[in-house]
Amino acid sequence: MQWHEVEVGSAQPCPVFKSLSNKVGSLLCFCNAPKKYRRLDSKLETKMMELKRSSSGQSKFRSINSIILKFPWFKEGLKEIKGVFEQFDEDSNGTIDRDELKKCVKKLQFHVKEEGIDDLFDSCDVDEKEGIQFNEFIVLLCLLYLVMDSSSSSDNTSKIGSPDLEATFNTIVEAFLFLDKGGDGKLHKKDVIKVLNDECPSEKSPSHVTRTRFKEMDWDRSGNVSFRQFLFVFLDWVEIDTDDENHTTKR
Repeated sequence: MQWHEVEVGSAQPCPVFKSLSNKVGSLLCFCNAPKKYRRLDSKLETKMMELKRSSSGQSKFRSINSIILKFPWFKEGLKEIKGVFEQFDEDSNGTIDRDELKKCVKKLQFHVKEEGIDDLFDSCDVDEKEGIQFNEFIVLLCLLYLVMDSSSSSDNTSKIGSPDLEATFNTIVEAFLFLDKGGDGKLHKKDVIKVLNDECPSEKSPSHVTRTRFKEMDWDRSGNVSFRQFLFVFLDWVEIDTDDENHTTKR
């Protein structure tokens, strides 16, 4: 059974969680250059801490299963990005290069310095082949939405021009904050494993299963997971690319 097949009222959330595909494990080989991520991850960490404080501990999620049950909603909410991706993939080669990304940022009226665009590109081009594929582009837009100065958008206008997409990004952030029990802007192994086991107190996942789930996110084996790392793996969990084999996460 796949994640997206879980139905409300299912009495078996744990086996579903244990059956997560290991395809995200192949992302782990792209962890040799943590320094290039540091600047952006630091900004995201600060942002997550601010959001955690402003939420006062309130969350629409009460368990891992409540997140799993929203996977179809996440997938539907992210579909409109495909049209944006294809519009700016000018040579239709399935990737967006640096020049195409700069045109995209300008067209979407994001107020970001060129250095910031380069940081985003480098942080999302996980195989360092100078091209952003579809899943990476989703990550990039979400990160851009989070680090963009809110003053660049009026109070009555969505920061990214789409209230529905903004709501989807905000809910993904809420999922991360639910797992961030310490409120320090990153996920810690002991907290994540506790959440996974608390979902089914009568049938705790074997220790090797919960360790594997965390490893899928902890690319650099630091014991901590940034929002950027979480977001890449979250998109694989949601299986956002299954409807279009031409737009798959790079391996």
